[in-house]
Amino acid sequence: MSRSGGGGGNRAAARAMGARGGGESLRENQKERDVRHANIVAAKSIADAVRTSLGPRGMDKMIQKADGEVIISNDGATIMSQMEVFHPTAKMLVELSKSQDIEAGDGTTSVVVIAGALLSACAELLSKGIHPMMVADAFNASYAEAENILRGMSKPIDLMDRDALLDNVNTCLSSKVIRENTEVISPLCVEAIHRVIDVQRSTNVDLNDIKLVKQIGGTIDDTELVDGLVFEKGAKKGAGGPSSFQDAKIGLIQFHLSAPKTDMENNVVVNDYAAMDRILREERKYILQLCKKIKKSGCNVLLIQKAILRDAYNDMSLHFLAKLGIMVITDIERNEVDFIARTIGLTPVAHVDQMTPDKLGSARSVQEVSMPGGNSNRVVKVTGIENPGRTMTMLIRGSNKLVLDEAERSVHDALCVLRSLVKERYMIAGGGAPETELALRLMEWSNKQTGMLGYCAKAFAEALEIIPFTLSENAGLNAMRMVTELRSRHQRGEAGAGINVRTASISDMYAEHVMQPLLVSTSALGLAVECVVMILKIDDAIAVR
Repeated sequence: MSRSGGGGGNRAAARAMGARGGGESLRENQKERDVRHANIVAAKSIADAVRTSLGPRGMDKMIQKADGEVIISNDGATIMSQMEVFHPTAKMLVELSKSQDIEAGDGTTSVVVIAGALLSACAELLSKGIHPMMVADAFNASYAEAENILRGMSKPIDLMDRDALLDNVNTCLSSKVIRENTEVISPLCVEAIHRVIDVQRSTNVDLNDIKLVKQIGGTIDDTELVDGLVFEKGAKKGAGGPSSFQDAKIGLIQFHLSAPKTDMENNVVVNDYAAMDRILREERKYILQLCKKIKKSGCNVLLIQKAILRDAYNDMSLHFLAKLGIMVITDIERNEVDFIARTIGLTPVAHVDQMTPDKLGSARSVQEVSMPGGNSNRVVKVTGIENPGRTMTMLIRGSNKLVLDEAERSVHDALCVLRSLVKERYMIAGGGAPETELALRLMEWSNKQTGMLGYCAKAFAEALEIIPFTLSENAGLNAMRMVTELRSRHQRGEAGAGINVRTASISDMYAEHVMQPLLVSTSALGLAVECVVMILKIDDAIAVR
């Protein structure tokens, strides 16, 4: 009796422990599901916020910063970078947009929208009890297949084919504020890129070689490309100095044209006028000596770098330089020094004793010009440089600061599109054509796969249709009907068929000249998958003080 009683007690204890263990396991699983769900919801909310900005009919966002500054933009990277995001997973989508901006420069809204659609697909797969790592592996396999499909449907591009380059730039600018001015802006961007690279051998473009200078006044159509330099501020003429020069010898100084100061803060108390006169006389003598050394080097146009700790120049030094017939341009920013040195071929001078003729650059003309458009702004143009570096300057005009800032962002995106074509010389159709073709081909590929891989790959393929769906939605079209018709056209073998928002129909994007670089699509899809897989792998959130 005692033995059987003991056996019953052991079995009861084992059942109790099993129940307790099962409960703990259930709670752990529930916690993982809650964390993943919270992460997916937070990331999707960010994607939904920028979705309305996608495409040529996308809306703009007005962002008001804490200091009162207002930004109007539909550039995904700009909107995301200005958002005040607290959730750590939502911040990952902000970083995702920045990564796309660095890698390709365009497609910063698309990458976030695709990530949001993939996360929605993940939420459905996880709710069916599929393990997150299975979903992650299937998405990675699907991306590898998608990249092959994209490369298969791409067309090679010759960088000397201006029309093909203009098609890509016009497509990029079609969703921007300056879309009405593409006839002016696009050729300038193509010309700028051609000037700064070796078309045959270059595999990248350093966009620091193209300086964008903004000036309020006039319209976007007044924007021009300057083969040389443009300084936003006019020459200093308060002391009667010259405002233009032919056959100029240009020097850039990084030392101060003002009286020296001690390293530490102090006060000098002067009690009699004789001592004061002596101090002023010494100051005049010191500054005059500096100015004469500059004149002796042959310099007749002087650029003065902006100083922080003390005055880079004063009225007395400007007076002496004007008497010596030297044109003065002040407040050169520290980060502009390298560009100026490469453009003109001069060497920045840190001490007056190093001011020699070999440190100077030469230009045929340095001229201060007044900007048309009813504004009193003046700029200095340096043209006809003897040994020019591979650099260009674009002078962007606009009626107000908001338009100017958005025009600058748009031109930067256009230059990034051209850089993407230099990096990888292939282009594909736009208008949602590549995403629809991917969805169709991946659906066929998923049917050949077995088990969970095929099921998850199907969800991946369906998620990619978010791009044509959103393009139609933002253009005020019947999204369901347009995507269905687009899918049937692709099934008939029209790989270039896309959504034409101008005619509210499905058109051949190659015939409509709607093109985009291959790198933009492959980069957006790759980065989106990478981000989604990273979010899937998170099973717990731990707050640390």
